Amino acid sequence: MKLMQRNVLIGLASLGSLALLVGAFGFQHLGGLPPCKLCIWQRYPHALAVLIGVAAVAIRGRLLPLLGLAAALTTAGVGLYHTGVERGWWEGPTTCTSSGTSGLSADDLFDKIMTAPVVRCDDVAWELLGLSMASWNGILSLGLAALWLLAYRRS
Repeated sequence: MKLMQRNVLIGLASLGSLALLVGAFGFQHLGGLPPCKLCIWQRYPHALAVLIGVAAVAIRGRLLPLLGLAAALTTAGVGLYHTGVERGWWEGPTTCTSSGTSGLSADDLFDKIMTAPVVRCDDVAWELLGLSMASWNGILSLGLAALWLLAYRRS
């Protein structure tokens, strides 16, 4: 019974990551919202969680659910960090955020414009109920982490 519960939890967590990935690609390719650097970083742990989920159903043990938990917490952490960048709580990577233009010469400003990324990490491209995609990813990924933790405890 415990093994079946474990596999159901792993399946739900993996499908959750897959759904978030499909949603992200849908926003990108169907909705015309290209991802920023931090958006891309949030996708890798989800892809890894899906692969871990497939392996964890086939291979018994405690390590794979623990790795799935780590993947879910990683993407949640990046999503919540990205939320802080979007809200101006802290500065994001200099390669994808705006850091102001005061004190720059015309040549420096021109160089900054020419090397600026097309999609900035500190702009909210879409939101629902006042939360950005990064915020939703962080919140939903914490829920997926809880599923991975339950699966780990049932291993």
